[in-house]
Amino acid sequence: MPPKLYGGSERVVFSLTEALVEMGHDVTLFASGDSTTSAKLDAPWPRSLRLDPDIRDWVATYALMIEYVRQRADLFDVLHFHIDYWPNSVFTRQDVPFVTTLHGRLDLPEFAAVYRMFPQVPLVSISNSQRKPLPDVGWAATVYHGMPENLLTRSRRQARLPRLPRPHLARERHRARHPDRRALRHEAEGGGQGRQGRRRVFKASVEPLLADANVEFIGEINDSQKPAFLSGARALLFRSIGRSLSDW
Repeated sequence: MPPKLYGGSERVVFSLTEALVEMGHDVTLFASGDSTTSAKLDAPWPRSLRLDPDIRDWVATYALMIEYVRQRADLFDVLHFHIDYWPNSVFTRQDVPFVTTLHGRLDLPEFAAVYRMFPQVPLVSISNSQRKPLPDVGWAATVYHGMPENLLTRSRRQARLPRLPRPHLARERHRARHPDRRALRHEAEGGGQGRQGRRRVFKASVEPLLADANVEFIGEINDSQKPAFLSGARALLFRSIGRSLSDW
């Protein structure tokens, strides 16, 4: 942390950690050893899993982290997890209070089974809509993501299309009006798919577009590149988590 490229949850946790430290809290961040933070960094693994070519099974490192934190749990007044259901079995058996913020989708049947097994675990949602698949678990609050005001700056040139009933047609409308080259930016989706799942999404949804001579694949870009790229675009289609285009 902060993530060098893609990393939505990591970016949110980084901002939260920095704000808590600025408010005067004594914060320890359990994250990879290559992280940068104003908090105390305690690293159960030396490098970011996503950028570590030696990682074959990330589940093993999560098991390591759970035990790593458990051995230090008594040092804290409260533990705040951002790793889904992983803490539940171990930390419901500990005395230190903990809370988990859920950042992803909850509409998979296996998720329902595991969260309902721990109804006493306090959970924080990032939107009220996120709760809909699992309204009957231990929701404590909804806390919307807070990001630094100066993280992104917009350019003066911008236009906003009205809400479209079929947004996939925006691509063809744009092609007709602006036949110049367009940049396609793809960030691999999370949502429990894992690396193999993200590769399938890329192959099925993104790769076919690359045959178009007007499409250029940019790949992942960092925070310093985003302002000019996003606000300088003639058109931007942003798909929110958990919604398909057919939902729009």
